[in-house]
Amino acid sequence: MAKLKLEYIWLDGYDPVPNLRGKTKILEGDPSTLKLSDLPEWGFDGSSTLQAEGSSSDCILKPVALFPDCTRENGFLVMSEVMLPDGTPHPSNSRATIPDDANLWIGLEQEYFLYQDGRPLGWPEEGYPAPQGPYYTGVGYRFVGDIARNIVEEHLDICLAAGINHEGINAEVAKGQWEFQVFGKGSHRACDQIHVARYIMLRLCEKYAVDVEFHCKPFQGDWNGSGMHCNFSTEYMRETGGKDYFLKLMDAFEKYKDEHIAAYGPDNHMRLTGLHETQSIDKFSWGIADRGASIRVPHSYVNNDYKGYLEDRRPNSQADPYRLVARVAQTVNEVEDAIK
Repeated sequence: MAKLKLEYIWLDGYDPVPNLRGKTKILEGDPSTLKLSDLPEWGFDGSSTLQAEGSSSDCILKPVALFPDCTRENGFLVMSEVMLPDGTPHPSNSRATIPDDANLWIGLEQEYFLYQDGRPLGWPEEGYPAPQGPYYTGVGYRFVGDIARNIVEEHLDICLAAGINHEGINAEVAKGQWEFQVFGKGSHRACDQIHVARYIMLRLCEKYAVDVEFHCKPFQGDWNGSGMHCNFSTEYMRETGGKDYFLKLMDAFEKYKDEHIAAYGPDNHMRLTGLHETQSIDKFSWGIADRGASIRVPHSYVNNDYKGYLEDRRPNSQADPYRLVARVAQTVNEVEDAIK
């Protein structure tokens, strides 16, 4: 038996952007056989996280996903839902709003900036770096620097060791901006993994004295903002599809345009301007391979008789993936329920 270090991770009650929180529980066990069902629920002080009053402060952490943590001996990361003492989901528990659907496949593209001393890594103390253009997927010190590369490579290794399904990383369009992509089969999987990957990045950057800036437009000017594009498909989209279904789906996304924007992260009006590979926040559009549209339709989708996946480019980098996926699933399910 070993002393296991279990880092319980959850989202607090701050609005519009909840913060990740974490605390460590020590449990005796065999690290080689530990599984999710072995983990107990655990309490915390909700009055310190905007999730309870001081006079009745107990909230419950319910483990929902387990990941090995290679940065700690016998360490594990435990993504958790916040529950009320009576066992029902806490009002801040956005994970509980997603329907449990094993056939909903989600891919999320998390963009972010790395900051130090109040500015993106690689930016001069005064003014701006050279205009964007060579930074996207760039290589070389003048384009990506050295600390940033160290951070993103180390982050990738920790995530892969944890079993997080990273599909890639790259330097992004603005200097100091990066991206990683996570894919999951099942309505919760990619969302859980994005939150844990965010937590790993935030914790990793502590030792570099670097901050992670998830805001979608942390500074103004002729620079790309940060998004969290959502690639999605259902069993019906992958196996049946069809142009008529696709057009009905796009009509529904347009009908619920405002509801989607409300779930896609705060301050999106600063990013969705119609410039820098975005559609204006007050418009909805779709287009084949169009990165300036609300929904980008891959060539492969059209060439395969309108079967495959679609990309919603409106969600921003600060979005809660649980809220984002819940809204996407609600709209898609309404269309598919009417067809079936």
